[in-house]
Amino acid sequence: MSAVKTTIRGGHRNRFIARHAEPSGKPSPFDKLAVNDLWKKYKKERSEALRNFLMEKYLHLVRFNAERIHTRLPDEVDVEDLMSAGLFGLMDAIDSFDLARKVKFETFSANRIRGAILDELRSMDWVPRLVRHRTAKFEQARQQIEMEAGRPATDHEVGQRLGLQGEEFDKVKRDSSAVGTRSLNQRAFNSDGGRDVREIDVVKDDSQVNPLGDLQRRDMKELITKGLSRAERLIVILYYYENMTMKEIGATLDLSESRVSQMHSSILARLKAQLQHRMKELEEE
Repeated sequence: MSAVKTTIRGGHRNRFIARHAEPSGKPSPFDKLAVNDLWKKYKKERSEALRNFLMEKYLHLVRFNAERIHTRLPDEVDVEDLMSAGLFGLMDAIDSFDLARKVKFETFSANRIRGAILDELRSMDWVPRLVRHRTAKFEQARQQIEMEAGRPATDHEVGQRLGLQGEEFDKVKRDSSAVGTRSLNQRAFNSDGGRDVREIDVVKDDSQVNPLGDLQRRDMKELITKGLSRAERLIVILYYYENMTMKEIGATLDLSESRVSQMHSSILARLKAQLQHRMKELEEE
């Protein structure tokens, strides 16, 4: 039977989980004892050897609870990490268990194990629990209103449902819109080859500039603005490269919006004629 030891020294964990442990090759002296006798003996002696034996005996409870919780978590969460946290819940349950309560250890330990795992998950969450609670209440109220009315809920309706208004409602709404985080190792989708494609494989880096694309845009800019007056060149650059509106361009050039629109239409007509002429030249060549 494999050995399982879990100790706490200076706040650090030393753990040997069953699947990583080496078989001892020797039968345990506690194998022949009945379950009740094991607990009575541990209650009396509190020996480390007997505690390790009990932890190994009930290790399957840790895996069972860890796997159940893991089914509701993202793929990047390792079930072995949940088991490591659950082992401390199991150890606490073993130290606290009392036969006089007339409760099976499996029932008694379940809450301790799940609690230890959930505490570990909460410690990994960067959003405070109060914010999570407010977010849940806000979303619940919003969904109830939308189901009843058959349309999107307004802030006023959500505020009335929650009994909040003014700055207090604004704070709850702001907290409910907390930014989420995603792991770059999280699975994005399955590829045709059966290999999982992670977020890091498909994430787009907008800070990276394609030199060829940048050169092509610059050449196109020079081609389009060639032969245009200063005002016409500015209209093209501000509208197509700076994403300014006709009204904003008019204010910049001290022209009316209608005049800018008129000049823009004239520029497009001339550019279209130039491109058609060049296409004919290329076809003749």
